[in-house]
Amino acid sequence: MSAFSMSTPTKDRMTPFGAEVSASAPEREIARDLALRTLLIAPVMLVIGATFWGWAGLWSSGYGLAIVAVNFLVGAAIITWSAKISPAVMFGAVMLGFIARLGIITAAVLPIRNSEWFEVAPFAISLLVAHIGLLAWETRHVAASLAFPGLKPGAAVLSSRDRSIDSTAERSA
Repeated sequence: MSAFSMSTPTKDRMTPFGAEVSASAPEREIARDLALRTLLIAPVMLVIGATFWGWAGLWSSGYGLAIVAVNFLVGAAIITWSAKISPAVMFGAVMLGFIARLGIITAAVLPIRNSEWFEVAPFAISLLVAHIGLLAWETRHVAASLAFPGLKPGAAVLSSRDRSIDSTAERSA
């Protein structure tokens, strides 16, 4: 038999974006971690909203935080789905998904913008601070290597690294 005929069957070959990406889905793991971190910052954001804007600020901050968590999860779902198809589809899906998610945020605000319980300022602050702050926080926990795609090993929410950073901050204060 020739070397060509002894090659492994096509079904056993690893595809560039197929089985490996869908099996591990590091983007889903990161999005779940971001959603859990949203729950960790929620009490602070809700107290700030309630302190300065009353009940309307509390509800508006909560609404903004819910949108942030859903936004991260939907973004990860788009990547997971499109990565199974091809890099070109993933590129298009991520770009169009970003625009669509901005439209969904707008559509979520327009019908309630004049409601009694809605305040724009705490909503916008929660939305912006949570998006940017959570992404910055998450960068410490994402592995930038192919050996561990997604979160670093042991970098779950409130990992030992977070606790050690928190304890050193308390000691220095």
